[in-house]
Amino acid sequence: MAITTKVNIENLDLSDPNNLDKIQLDKSSYSKGLTKSIIFTSIAVAVFFMPVTIGGKSDVLFGFIYNFFKNLLGNFGLWLITGVIVANSVVSFYGKFMAKKDSFLYEYYGHDSILHPFFYLLGAVYAVIYTLHVSFEQFTGPDIIVGGSTGGTVIPAIVVGVAWIIQVGAFFMPFLLSYGGIDFIGSILEPFMRPVFRVPGKSAVDAIASFVSSSSMAVIITSKLYRTNTYTKREATIIATCFSAVSVGFAMLVVKTAGLGEHFIKVYFSSFFIAFVITFFMVRIPPLSKKEDIYHNGRIQTEEDRVGEAKFEKGIFKRGIDRAAKRAYTANSIFSEIKSSLIDGYSVMPKVLSLLSAVGITGLIVAEYTPFFRIIGKVFVPLLVLLKVPNAAEIAPSVPVGIAEMFLPVLLIADKVDVLDIGARYFVTAVSMVQIIFFSETIVVMIATRLPVKLWELVVCFLQRTLIAIPLVALAMHILF
Repeated sequence: MAITTKVNIENLDLSDPNNLDKIQLDKSSYSKGLTKSIIFTSIAVAVFFMPVTIGGKSDVLFGFIYNFFKNLLGNFGLWLITGVIVANSVVSFYGKFMAKKDSFLYEYYGHDSILHPFFYLLGAVYAVIYTLHVSFEQFTGPDIIVGGSTGGTVIPAIVVGVAWIIQVGAFFMPFLLSYGGIDFIGSILEPFMRPVFRVPGKSAVDAIASFVSSSSMAVIITSKLYRTNTYTKREATIIATCFSAVSVGFAMLVVKTAGLGEHFIKVYFSSFFIAFVITFFMVRIPPLSKKEDIYHNGRIQTEEDRVGEAKFEKGIFKRGIDRAAKRAYTANSIFSEIKSSLIDGYSVMPKVLSLLSAVGITGLIVAEYTPFFRIIGKVFVPLLVLLKVPNAAEIAPSVPVGIAEMFLPVLLIADKVDVLDIGARYFVTAVSMVQIIFFSETIVVMIATRLPVKLWELVVCFLQRTLIAIPLVALAMHILF
């Protein structure tokens, strides 16, 4: 076969699978592309998806790498991250309100709302107080900010963790996204994912990334694929709000805290199944169903784009391999891809970290120090009683509190595990794991990475997921416990 000319390749929009199919490679070029795809995708699979055990601890290699840097720099790393948050808060006021419209700072901050700089400032205040508190014995921060149930949870576990997740993830993402692996998976799973969840088969990669690494990593991958015109606005929003589930490692911590460690397999996989059932309904109701099928570059997705791929047929496996080879052959060098990915990662990091600090700690303060969620929780008591969920009155406040932080519902019952019915503990744990949308992490990352979704839509999606989850989890509770 003759290879398509370089000019023709450069003129093709390769985010469109149909255009990728138009490329014809000679045998040598095909072999080169396939070899690149196999090598780089294998590296990505090893880093993101293969569990390993080091020093008696099991995790994916990605987790070990970012935790290595997190632990290596320790308190110095905390100071660096605090410095980034403080610098972002200061510069944001200039960029939003004073910078010239053709300047870099205006381009970076001009799209933010008027409230964003004030949130960045609040995040900086929280970060500085916490960092001083843990660095100097002479300085004692107020417990409402630095306590273990507020800043002591958000700063070290979430803000610092996400800082390294972004950097390490940005380095390795090109191996996963740029050399055909995702095209192969997408081609194979399209006939299932498209009709059932109305998203491309590629979205399975995002779901897997969240299960084995982190929900933040899954959202960042989704954002990257949206901005490179792989997903439409509707698809990106669905994937971020429905497939960015809690990782297996964090799920284990949640399940153990609820006193259900010996039932982990049962709890986790039932939650896994329920999350996908919820998604089946979510994609068919507003606001997700009303999102436009328009790519980031303005191209409208056609019916052929959606339906043409969504069927099992002879040669589907071969088509996936062909697309992987062509994607890898036409991709830039790995060094160029890593450089571009790191630039993207560092460009979103200051905003993400600032908002995680501000919104995460504020959300936990509201949950821990005000009756807000306890009052809202009373609304759910009649429904829980109707569904015969044990200890309904005691666990009802845990239902709405998940929007602040995914771990909070279980923390609210952690001191009662000996007296609460096992069914009640399962209910709290499973609901919290399938809600997915919470302020301390996923909501912030979605907004900071400019995914095409508004805050009110995320709140509505949280409520919808919760209301759909309650009867499903109650049914599973009665079956399993």
